[in-house]
Amino acid sequence: MRGSTEQARLLLQPVPWLASPAARLFLTSGTLLFVELLLIRWIPANVIYVGFFRNFLLMASFLGIGVGILWGRDQRRIAISPFGPLLLAVAVLVTQVQLGIQLRSPDEIFFGLAENTRADVNFLVLPVLVVLATVIMAGLAIPLGSLLTSMPPLRAYAIDIVGSMTGVAAFTGLSAAGTSPSTWFAVVAVLVGLLGLGTGIRRSSVITAFTVGGALAVVTLAAKPARTWSPYYRIDVYDSGGISEVDVNGIPHQAMWPIDRISDPFYEQIYRWFPDRHYAQVLVVGAGTGTDVALALAHGAGHVDAVEIDPRIQEIGVQQHPNRPYDDPRVTRYVDDGRAFLHKTSTKYDLVIFALPDSLTLVSTSANLRLESFLFTREAFSEVRSHLGSDGTFVLYNFYRQEWLPQKIARMLDESFGSPPIVRTYSDQTSATLAAGPAIAALGGKPPPGDAIDRIDLASAPAPATDDWPFLYLREPFIAPYYLAALAIILVFAVLLVSRAAVRSGTSLRRFSPHFFFLGVAFLLLETRSLVSFSLLFGTTWLVNSLVFFAILASVLGAIAINARFPIRDPRPLYAALFASIAVSFVLSPTALLVDPPEVRYVLAAGLTFAPVFFANLVFSHSFRDTKTADMAFASNLLGAMVGGAVEYLALITGYQALLLVVAALYGCAFVLSRRVHWLADRELMPNELGLPETGTNKPGLAVGP
Repeated sequence: MRGSTEQARLLLQPVPWLASPAARLFLTSGTLLFVELLLIRWIPANVIYVGFFRNFLLMASFLGIGVGILWGRDQRRIAISPFGPLLLAVAVLVTQVQLGIQLRSPDEIFFGLAENTRADVNFLVLPVLVVLATVIMAGLAIPLGSLLTSMPPLRAYAIDIVGSMTGVAAFTGLSAAGTSPSTWFAVVAVLVGLLGLGTGIRRSSVITAFTVGGALAVVTLAAKPARTWSPYYRIDVYDSGGISEVDVNGIPHQAMWPIDRISDPFYEQIYRWFPDRHYAQVLVVGAGTGTDVALALAHGAGHVDAVEIDPRIQEIGVQQHPNRPYDDPRVTRYVDDGRAFLHKTSTKYDLVIFALPDSLTLVSTSANLRLESFLFTREAFSEVRSHLGSDGTFVLYNFYRQEWLPQKIARMLDESFGSPPIVRTYSDQTSATLAAGPAIAALGGKPPPGDAIDRIDLASAPAPATDDWPFLYLREPFIAPYYLAALAIILVFAVLLVSRAAVRSGTSLRRFSPHFFFLGVAFLLLETRSLVSFSLLFGTTWLVNSLVFFAILASVLGAIAINARFPIRDPRPLYAALFASIAVSFVLSPTALLVDPPEVRYVLAAGLTFAPVFFANLVFSHSFRDTKTADMAFASNLLGAMVGGAVEYLALITGYQALLLVVAALYGCAFVLSRRVHWLADRELMPNELGLPETGTNKPGLAVGP
């Protein structure tokens, strides 16, 4: 009777070439990474508030995969995977429900939230979406634990990492091609179909396929013809009173004003201060659709270097700006990060303009960095100073929202240029222009002819942003209560979910590995610091972030190869090398590596940044090689990584360099705990000695991250 029931559930036999554990592991790992990146990219583009907390979605992914492994220990309790139905639910929620939130704080500025016209909703929007993302990833990860324990550990680890790298490469390529979420969801549908063919089509997999197809239909129907996607934003271009405006992620971002209709006074301020000057060499950082470039040309600029980080926004300006500034032969266009461009160029400029380069999102999933974070630091302003001519000027302007922000920037300019800047605020009290440089110092603190300036009390200005603490929009080093509240909600949810999943799967929480937990926390922080270092050295761009993530996965493969070729029994030399590399990275901060030529900078940065990552991978693979409970070690590691995402917020107080001390302490705890792990391995305990059932699923396996 039972056999006939199973046959009724199995509607189609597995496809042989997809049914092997290796093929299924590769597809599962690749699909997990692809869906993770999809959620991290797509949800914040539609719910702007979540865009400032992207690492919460990363934490949800780690938690979900760990919980999925626990669920997979007793798959008889899971009649239908929640992946498809909840993906459909999130698609409906994000595209059809007006999810917005206004967060007004005097101590932290969120560009874009004030302009969001969607209805206010409860603060629980973020936790709700994190919970849904967690369960989506858990449903997809259900078969992962058994697949990892179905073959020799290093082979399984290598297949898992190659699958992950493939998922990262696929999503990166689709982002570079400017594809839309309809394409991303279509790829997910194909991957889910391949996974179904590998296990055999059952009624449950039919439900999954149907609901994933429903999610694809919802996302496709919600798309608008005029909407495009850049690597950073969801972009809408529309006409408003004869002016072409650009919204990103649903909020106003830029307007392509003809220069004779510009109403905001800060655009013209530098030219009113110095009406008789003509600038031979001009640099515009944050050139956008080209309005600031058009103004510079109208005021007689000899040549303009226009730097814009978003290729699609620059392309829109090329095609649609009424003054056609990008067609002018005096203009050279660059798609680059502004700080990275300053690293590369040797040009001396008469005028450098930071033209409203405020982003509306975090650039990455594992660092509290915005696209412009390293543009607005004391060291960045010093780099601008080095590129100014003998009579040059550096000017910044924006809607600054809070009175303390222009004060903070003024203090940074004073410290970088060695003389106080001049500042002009306007009647709305939210916008201002600041200028510094040799031409400003020559004024001796007096206002330029024909216009007034404001007096700034630099002594009472907030602490400056630095390359180590690149948080311009924080008034002082602190962690806001709403961060702590959201983190507390998510961590409590994690404890409850993991406890419940363990009970349902018949797993004792005592089987969780503190050793692998600490390895997960430490490695997430180490990965974050690596990402921050490379963003400073090579630009805070989506491509740099993708390459760093890909390189970290490649270093995992390198560690696997070494452990396979030269198995090391004593972990102490590995830990010694790890601690030594962390110490060197702590002594030599990333700023010390800002050397030329770029090739030398890359070699130094790669060596110093990835040495701790590589040795951390050797430590992890060495520990995992001997574990007898692969799936629990895997789950412990992922839950540690989730906690690491919470610990990362310490950087808002300490800066990123101090995180290395936390990393060293965590690896110290892991080393102490590893002695028990290897003592158990040396005894070669049988499954029943560890309190595990004697089943075929207790073969050695591995976890996905160090």
